[in-house]
Amino acid sequence: MEVTRERVLEALREVADPGLGLDLVALDMLESLDVAGRSVRLKLDLVTPAYPHRGRLEEDVRGALTRAFGDVEVQVEAGSRLPTPVKEPLPGVKALIAVGSGKGGVGKSTVAANLAAALALEGAAVGMLDADIYGPSQSKMFGVEGRRLMADDEKRILPLRNHDVKVISIANLVEDGQALTWRGPILHGTLTQLLNQTTWGDLDYLIIDLPPGTGDVQLSLSQLVSVTGLVMVTTPQDMALVDVRRAYTMARKTHLPVLGVIENMSYYPLPDGTRDHIFGEGGAQRWAEEEQLPLLGQVPITRALRESGDGGTPLVVLDPGNPSAVELRLAARRIARQVGSQALSSLPMA
Repeated sequence: MEVTRERVLEALREVADPGLGLDLVALDMLESLDVAGRSVRLKLDLVTPAYPHRGRLEEDVRGALTRAFGDVEVQVEAGSRLPTPVKEPLPGVKALIAVGSGKGGVGKSTVAANLAAALALEGAAVGMLDADIYGPSQSKMFGVEGRRLMADDEKRILPLRNHDVKVISIANLVEDGQALTWRGPILHGTLTQLLNQTTWGDLDYLIIDLPPGTGDVQLSLSQLVSVTGLVMVTTPQDMALVDVRRAYTMARKTHLPVLGVIENMSYYPLPDGTRDHIFGEGGAQRWAEEEQLPLLGQVPITRALRESGDGGTPLVVLDPGNPSAVELRLAARRIARQVGSQALSSLPMA
C-alpha cells in the first residue's frame, strides 16, 4: 500500500492517548507530520517531556503504522509545551496561571483543582495557591483538610502535598470554621507572604484559585507578580456572564493576559445520550467569540464531579474516564498549549 499523508492520519486515528482514551488526531497531538516515500517522520505534541505514557504512545504509533503499511520507516519525536519564560513570575516557577470568575457559585475552585491535578497527571510539576482567603476550599478539594502548614529552619512555609500537587491554603493556617474579617492591607500582606515565603521549589505551573469578584486579592496579585495568564470560569446563563464580563474588564485594566474561558456546568448528560442544558446553551461560546477568546472547555455537570470535590480527590484523578474529567483534562492541555506556544503579546489585554 502506498504511504500517503491521508492514510497515515487514518492509521493514527486508531492510536488512543493512554491518558484520555481519545485518538491522537482528534486530540490534535501531531505537531508535525512528514511523509517521503516509505518514510514517516512525526512529532507528538506533549504537555511535558515527563509525560508518563510517552514510551507507550511512541510504541503504539510505530505499531499502528507497521500494521497499516508493513515495511515502513517510522521516526517518532516527542516535543512539549512547557513554558519558557523570559522572566519567572516567582523564583523557580515557570508559569503562574490564575483561575477566576466574576461571581461565586460557578464551580471555579472545582475547575482550578482539576486543572492543577490534570497538569500533574501530564508529568508537570504543579503547585496550587488558594487565594480565596474568605472562602478557601482547596484544602478540602485536595484532601489535606485539617493538616497544619509548617515552616522550615529559615521560617519559610512548607506546602502540603497530595495527588502530586503542592498545596497552600489559608484554611491550613487558621482554626477550622474560623471566619476571617481582614481588610485590604492585611489581605495584601497575607497574599505576599503566601506567594513569596513559600518553598515552592521548581514548578512548571503555579495555579492560583482567585476569590470571586474584582476585589483586593485580584488587585494585589497584579501588583505582586507577573501573571502568565488568567483562565476565566463561567456557567452558560446570562447572569453569570454579566459578572464574568466585569472580571474580564478588570483583567484588561490591570494588564492580565487572558488565556481563555471555561464553561462549567455546561449541560447535564442524560442516560439516553442527550443533553439537558440546565443553565442555557452556548452562552460562554458566544461571549468568547465576541471577545476573540479561546473557549478552553465545556464541562458537563455530573454527580461525580461534586462528590470528588467533597471527597478530597479531584475527578481527573479519581475517575479519568468520566465525561467531566475528560473535558477538564482537555482544557488543561489547551491551557498548556496557550502558555507554551502563544506569545503573550498576542493574548487579549489592554
